Amino acid sequence: MKGISPRGVGSIAARPCNNDRLAASPQWSQAPAIRAGGRYAPTRTRPSPASQSGRALGLLEERDGRYSLTPVAEDYLLEGSATYFGGYFDMMIQNYAMYSFESVRRAVLTNTPQFYEGDDVFTSHRSRADRVRTYTRAMHGTSMAAALAWPERVDLSDHRLMLDIGGGSGAHAIGAAQQWAKLQVIVFDLRPVCGLADEFISRHGLQDRVRTQVGDMWVDTFPPADLHFYSQIYHDWPPDRCGLLTRKSFEGLEPGGRVILHEMLYDDRKAGPFSTAAMNINMLLQYEGARQYSGRELSAMLEEAGFSDIEVKPTFGYYSIVIGHKPG
Repeated sequence: MKGISPRGVGSIAARPCNNDRLAASPQWSQAPAIRAGGRYAPTRTRPSPASQSGRALGLLEERDGRYSLTPVAEDYLLEGSATYFGGYFDMMIQNYAMYSFESVRRAVLTNTPQFYEGDDVFTSHRSRADRVRTYTRAMHGTSMAAALAWPERVDLSDHRLMLDIGGGSGAHAIGAAQQWAKLQVIVFDLRPVCGLADEFISRHGLQDRVRTQVGDMWVDTFPPADLHFYSQIYHDWPPDRCGLLTRKSFEGLEPGGRVILHEMLYDDRKAGPFSTAAMNINMLLQYEGARQYSGRELSAMLEEAGFSDIEVKPTFGYYSIVIGHKPG
């Protein structure tokens, strides 16, 4: 879904109110209407550019002159779906200028972020509750599909407590808890974020097994756990900062514990894939020092900190996990 630009029909389809407006347009043979389950009676037979674009993007399908949402669109563009992506589109629309030619040019030439008009994202989130809510909701939307997939690719049956470090909305905590019924999870993040994570956790009915703990991963001691999990945390930071987190996890984990890094990875030559290279530009636009890593680079960080039996596993879409074991 990230391949659909905020300029395109994807961002329009992601917002139910806009779908209602499109449904009323006389150009549609039959408009996709999210609030009405994706079906409207035909009005005209001439397809509009929007309907043609929706079909090209795989969001709409046409049968006998009637348009409806595809299964992919239902998964990502229906507000009631667990994997609803609309929050991400909303955030990108609000920060539309970040993707202008001038912003990209400035980011490349000066190596400075353009998100929030150059304000540091994490500093801003400490004082701007509105930005925290929009950002956390966006990250939840981009995370849930992957969060439901990776726990199927790794056996967590021997773990009792997972610490989701910088866990944001709790998407990955929710996914892990749903897959592994005996697992307890702590979402470790800043106070404004934890309040929002509690809302998502309650929505999934997991309050008895998933809880939040307020903390700063750079300053505060990690609570005891036998599994540490980081999703798209390492790509926010340069190697020296990632190394600090890796060592902190190694020291904080119980003997025999594991760490899991969930990221979009470059191949070992860092020649692709294109999706990761594109995300690397996105990171340049958003955070100072941010970058995508290869599985080899992350494995080396884990090994240097003392982890062993390191594995790299593809999971879902563009994502992979890198797993390290603490001897003991």
